[in-house]
Amino acid sequence: MPLTDSQPDALAFIYARAFAELTDSKGGRPAIESALGELEDILELARNDARFSEFLASRVLSVKDRSASLNAIFGGRISPLTLQFLQVLNRKGRLGYLAPIVAAFDAEVQTRFGRVEVDVYTAEPISVDELRSIRDRLATTLHKEVVVHPYTDGTMIGGVKFRIGDQLVDASVATRLAKLRDQLNTKGSAELRTRIDRMIG
Repeated sequence: MPLTDSQPDALAFIYARAFAELTDSKGGRPAIESALGELEDILELARNDARFSEFLASRVLSVKDRSASLNAIFGGRISPLTLQFLQVLNRKGRLGYLAPIVAAFDAEVQTRFGRVEVDVYTAEPISVDELRSIRDRLATTLHKEVVVHPYTDGTMIGGVKFRIGDQLVDASVATRLAKLRDQLNTKGSAELRTRIDRMIG
């Protein structure tokens, strides 16, 4: 049985908030961000390795055997707090729900530190300066610390798309052309020609 890869629910947020409180009390923001990085790395490993994913989610493996294996795999490689958290999830039978729990923990971290992560999609790779400019403008607009993740989307003609949480802001050329086509269909080309003539005049 593979890991459950779903949106975080109320239970995921309960675990996430409890872990955030614990890590915050032990080491503040650096400890929380370090724990988030470790959990994301573990989740990435599970997504790329079917056997590890099965190990985490298996209902056949006993809690005791999985606990010993977790210690053998991660002991000395991740923080004791993160390992302790994995052991709690193991005892509660929740390791199979690691993905929504990590997503909830990430959301908790963003809220706690007034930070927002934004995925930026462009047709071609953008430069470091352009990325910095986008980040600064988003930070000014959103009034938050912005962490930008750039992606190249070969299906785009040009322009840019932003994904902020579950919201997509689409300023791509293809979308603008589609809107123009819709306007032509609904308002009629005659009205559009009149507006263009007025603009030129």
